[in-house]
Amino acid sequence: MNAPLRNAEVVSFGCRLNAVESQELAKTHASARDAVIVNTCAVTSEATRQARQAIRRLHRERPQAEIVVAGCAARLDPQGFAKIDGVTQVLAEHAPNRARASVEGTRGLLAVQNGCDHRCTFCIIPFGRGAARSAPPSEAVAQARALVASGKKEIVLTGVDLTSYGVDLDDGWTLGRLVRLLLRAVPELERLRLSSVDCIEVDDDLIAAFSEDSRLCPHLHLSLQSGDDLILKRMKRRHSRQDAIDFCRALRKARPDIVFGADFIVGFPTETEDMFATTLDFVDDCGLTHLHVFPFSARPGTPAARMPQVASQITKERAARLREKANTALRAHLDGQRGHRLRLLTERGGMARAADFTLARTPDVEAGLIIDALCTGHDGRALETRLTAFGR
Repeated sequence: MNAPLRNAEVVSFGCRLNAVESQELAKTHASARDAVIVNTCAVTSEATRQARQAIRRLHRERPQAEIVVAGCAARLDPQGFAKIDGVTQVLAEHAPNRARASVEGTRGLLAVQNGCDHRCTFCIIPFGRGAARSAPPSEAVAQARALVASGKKEIVLTGVDLTSYGVDLDDGWTLGRLVRLLLRAVPELERLRLSSVDCIEVDDDLIAAFSEDSRLCPHLHLSLQSGDDLILKRMKRRHSRQDAIDFCRALRKARPDIVFGADFIVGFPTETEDMFATTLDFVDDCGLTHLHVFPFSARPGTPAARMPQVASQITKERAARLREKANTALRAHLDGQRGHRLRLLTERGGMARAADFTLARTPDVEAGLIIDALCTGHDGRALETRLTAFGR
């Protein structure tokens, strides 16, 4: 994603939090005569490789440009990035604990948390992001109000470990308490959405918020990673298979229309065929709809990189099978939407999202509008719709 601002350009990799930080970097370097900021990601070795490749390509194409490197990969290996031809500066410091917002795109992104105190055996991110840090609630409210004032109809709360929000604050703050505060303090906000959450950290206030206010979007993306208990232990995850199943049931009881997505790592060291089959069944047991499937990527310096590895061909084959399972689950969900009237937030490129994150086609409608549409069918990926009314 490229975000030009005056003479500065940001090439951003990775998560929503990086997208927020990229906009800040663009503002910081806006006065530079010819600067390119590369905001890197370290979640996989491929993400880091792509960032290095982008830097080299930028230097070839714009040899006079100043190249500034930031992000997780830069913080993990500042010397390595500094040696790449064309790099003039590496920003290796951690971001402060304050609320930050991005107005790029249809939705407003609001970062309220950074860092992580957990040490999953596959993950390098805590070393690139530092300890868990939460933005003051008053700052979060102020940024949310500013996003709504700028015209945003939906705000997405984001962070590295979003459900740990408040762990470093006084007065018992939790993510659920913050969500209830935002909904109460910003009544003109039409939609509030959460990014990825850890089911074992979700607090009672958050579950209550889903049942109390329909503006809290009925969609959660869960960091599950596996459906097998032994693999979860070897990953050093804090939830069990049953914990996740029970969580999904509890949320459906509080909000019957909720839709779940999830992240999965396939081919984690020592994963057997039976363990993988347990993960396939887990998709049905939790009733998951939107899946992100990642083949295991060993990160140097992590415990998982020293465990017995699964052959790459087996990992690729399992990833393909889980993605096909995901496609089947998504098609079943889309089938259930046929004939329903939906309220959609339009995006660029003639697409839109329902509150439950279902993708819909809305050709010839500009981005950033709330519209009402009738679902007439789907193509296996997105709903086909017929416009019935414009909202605000």
